Amino acid sequence: MPKFIRSRGSIDAGLPFSDAVRVGDIMFFSGSLGNVPGKMEIVPGGIEAETRQMFQNIARALEQSGLSFDDVFKCQVFLADMKEWPAFNKIYVEYFKTDRLPARSALGVNGLALGARVEMEITAFAGGK
Repeated sequence: MPKFIRSRGSIDAGLPFSDAVRVGDIMFFSGSLGNVPGKMEIVPGGIEAETRQMFQNIARALEQSGLSFDDVFKCQVFLADMKEWPAFNKIYVEYFKTDRLPARSALGVNGLALGARVEMEITAFAGGK
């Protein structure tokens, strides 16, 4: 049976989705943005600032589930402008060990929630945790 996980912040904000869903040993996390924690606003500063904040938000979600970036095996990236791919990648590689890079796909999109420049979904192995 899937276990649906909703944070107090998501509940209070009335967001109509779970933060994550655990199915057996696999955790599926909803997409994360570079929003100010606890607020429905994107951090200022463009793609680099948003990407760093997005990774901080993902780190917090992983930590709340007893996981880390070492447990992530799949990422799906959404970029508002594919020209920002190099700037995103520069920050992305700071969070994953080169011998443990997740499988990844990326899409250029024509709009993201809150006017974000980047969003990323992750899937992680939670076996034994």
